[in-house]
Amino acid sequence: MARADVLLVSLGSTAGLRAADAELRGALERAGARVAVAAAAAQPDVRTFALTDLVWARAARAAARAALDEHDPRAIVYSTLTAALLWPAPGAIRYDAPAAANRPGRHGIWQRPLERRRLRAAPLLVPWADGSLAETPAPHAPAVVVPIPVEPSSAALLPAAERDIAALTYAANPLKKGLDRVLGAWVGARREGEELVVAGTEHVPATPGVRNAGRLRPDDYRALVRRARVFVTAPRREDYGIAQLEALADGCALVTTAAPGPYAALPLARALDRRFVPDDDGGLAAALRAALDGPADDYADRALALLEPYRHAAVDRTVAEELLPRLLASAGR
Repeated sequence: MARADVLLVSLGSTAGLRAADAELRGALERAGARVAVAAAAAQPDVRTFALTDLVWARAARAAARAALDEHDPRAIVYSTLTAALLWPAPGAIRYDAPAAANRPGRHGIWQRPLERRRLRAAPLLVPWADGSLAETPAPHAPAVVVPIPVEPSSAALLPAAERDIAALTYAANPLKKGLDRVLGAWVGARREGEELVVAGTEHVPATPGVRNAGRLRPDDYRALVRRARVFVTAPRREDYGIAQLEALADGCALVTTAAPGPYAALPLARALDRRFVPDDDGGLAAALRAALDGPADDYADRALALLEPYRHAAVDRTVAEELLPRLLASAGR
């Protein structure tokens, strides 16, 4: 068996992480790398964030050890900081947010000090966004920012006037995504006949003008996005926000609060129409109403232009010209 160029240690604890790892693997292979994947075994749900991170870190370590013996890779990429916490050998770290930012207090009591050591010892960091790097405790290894790519889900998107869903929100984690804030704003913003569709969760309180679409396959979800005029969200913290980037790619106006976190779509939303980005949920209803009444005619075209660095062609260039050469140069294996 040929030696692998890159071993990707995939935590894969959520569908989003698995999709992100598949995208990175594809980009590395298109750049000419031989990629092996070590996937952590699925773990049972446990009661606390600290214990959750421990069981998944142990699973990632076991997967990495077995793959190192089998593939003898030139370079290693740990996908998420959790996957790197108990690493059997140093490697680059791909991540959306550090525990220093998203594991406050007792939730990160053992992860944060160990994370600081890993961030210094890694040969390279591969954050998803500039905001991810900004939250990373210093000192740390050099970094190459590699976004998760996003594309329109159809070559022919409907104009806003032909879309039959007024607003859509995604709430796989209702508390974190601020579903309660969105529903409160919707009550104050909607007009007769307008409907908000909630996707990603089965737990939606009965609210006038709200329909629960539940959990959907990715293709079915993107079909809903293409029918929506507005995508609205009010996250309490946003570590990346792929749903918001997908909404912009599919022609939705984005209404969002100015949540803390790396939140890749936030500066894009502000640049497109500052009225749609209130500083807190108190202004969400007015922002939602403004977007429902109609963004500028060129909103969708400007959104696609701003998304250019996130599209596959741009991400592939970054991987081929920056990431892969630096991985192989810094590996020392």
